[in-house]
Amino acid sequence: MTTETKDYRNYPEDELVIEEHPETPEQSGRSIIIKVIIALAVGLGIYLIPTPSNLPIEGHKFLALLVTVVILWVSEAIPIGVSALCAAAGMILFGIQKPVDAWAPFSSPAVMFVLMIVMFGVVLNEVGLANRIMYYIFKMAGTGVKKLSFVLAIGCTMLATVFHDATVTVIMIFALVPVFVSMGITPQKSNNLSKFFIILIPLASSAGGFGTLLGGGRNPLAVEILNSFTKGEVTIGFMEYIIIQFPLAILTAVATWGILWMIFRPKEKELPAEVKMEKMPSMRGKELGVCVIFSLTFILWTFSDLTGWHVSVVAAFALAGFCGPKYVSFKTICDKFPWESWIVFGAGVSLGAAMLSSGAGKFLAEVCLPLLDGQPAFIVYYGFGFFGSLLSSMMSNSAAVALTLPITLPMAEMMNMSPKAVALLSPISTSFIMLVIGCPPTIIAYSTGYFSQMDFIKAAVPWCLGLLLVATLGVLVYWPLIGFN
Repeated sequence: MTTETKDYRNYPEDELVIEEHPETPEQSGRSIIIKVIIALAVGLGIYLIPTPSNLPIEGHKFLALLVTVVILWVSEAIPIGVSALCAAAGMILFGIQKPVDAWAPFSSPAVMFVLMIVMFGVVLNEVGLANRIMYYIFKMAGTGVKKLSFVLAIGCTMLATVFHDATVTVIMIFALVPVFVSMGITPQKSNNLSKFFIILIPLASSAGGFGTLLGGGRNPLAVEILNSFTKGEVTIGFMEYIIIQFPLAILTAVATWGILWMIFRPKEKELPAEVKMEKMPSMRGKELGVCVIFSLTFILWTFSDLTGWHVSVVAAFALAGFCGPKYVSFKTICDKFPWESWIVFGAGVSLGAAMLSSGAGKFLAEVCLPLLDGQPAFIVYYGFGFFGSLLSSMMSNSAAVALTLPITLPMAEMMNMSPKAVALLSPISTSFIMLVIGCPPTIIAYSTGYFSQMDFIKAAVPWCLGLLLVATLGVLVYWPLIGFN
C-alpha cells in the first residue's frame, strides 16, 4: 500500500479489537420485560403439558428450559452470556443435571479447542499475518464484491474439507474485520456488506466440513456407526469417502454463496481501492515466527490420528510458542478475547449433553422420525436431514450423528432404503445449522458483533433448508451415478 492510502495496519489498537457482541440499546426496558415474560410463559406452558410416557421427567423439564433459553437468545432480551450461564444454572435448579455435569461441558475438549482457536485469531491480527492473508486474497480475487465473496465462499468450503472449520473461519474473519474498520464499518455501523461477508465465512466453512474424513469428527463417526450396524459388511475407505462426498461440498459452497447473496446483497460493487495493498514487505520477526508455529500446528493437526494428540493439546503448545518468545503477550490475547460468545458455545455443548442424558433427544427422534414412514424417498431423506440439522443447531454435530444414526439406520432398513445413504447423509446434514450456538465457526463470527442473532436466523434458516435440498438431490441423483446406493 502506498503512503497516501489508508493502511488499516496503522489504525489505533482499540479500533481493531474484536469486541464483545454489542448491547442492543434500541430495546426499551418494557420491551426487554415483555420478551422475558414471553420466554418464561412459553417454557412454563411446555412444562405444564402432561409428560408423555416415553419421555423422562428430566427430559420434559429440559425441553421447557431449552425453549425458554432459545427464545432469550434469539430475542437478545438479556445479554447472551448471562442467559448462557442461566441455562446451566437452570439445569441444576430443576434437577435436570448435577452441578458437575452442567458445568463440566464448559471446559470440554471441544470448548477449550474453540477458546484456543479464537485466541489464534487474536495472535494473527496482532502480528500482522491477518493483514498479509488479506493481501493475497485481494491479489487473487480483486476488490469486486461479487468475485471476492465467491472466491471466499469456495475457498472456505474447500479448506474446511481438510482443516477444522473453526480454524478456517478464524483466519478469514480476523483478516477481513480490519478491512471493514478501515472503511469506517464498525459493529455499531454494520450494514449489508459487513453482515454478508461475516456470515458468509462461517456458513461456507461449516458447509465443507463433511467433504473428507479429515473435515470433522462426525465423518469417521458416521462411517464407524455404519460399519458396526452392518456387522463389518460395509466399510467406507478414505478415498471412497472423498469420491462420495467431496463433489457435494463444491455444490454446497456455490449454494451458500448464492443464498447469502440473495439475502444480504450489498449495494457496493467494489471495495475502496485503498484497502488493496500494492505490495507487502518480506515476512520477518514476530510475523515469521508466528507463521512457522502456525504451519507446524496445521501439520500436527493433520497427523493427529498418527500421533494420538488431541487437537486441543496441539493448540495449547502453539499458544506457548506464540507467547513464550514474546511474539504477543498473553494479557493482550485475554484482553481482546470475546469471552461472552465463548461462554455461549459452552452453554450449547452443555445443553447438547443434557439433551442426550435426559432422554429428550431420543424422545424427539422417536416422535418425529416415524412420521416419515411410507413417504416418498425425497421426503424421507429430506426429513432425516432436517432432523439432523435441527439437533445439530442445539448440540455438537458429532453428538447429533451419534444420536440420530442408531435410530435412522434401522428405520432405513425397515423401509427398504439404503443404510449407506442414510449414514453418509448424516455428516452432511449436521453441517447445516439454524442457530448461532450450532457450531464454533458461527460463534467466532458472532463474537465480532457485526450481526445480531435475528440477522443470523434470517440467513441461516433458508441456507439450511436450501443446502438440505442440495444434499437430498445428491443422495438421489449423484450417488446412484457413481454406484453408491
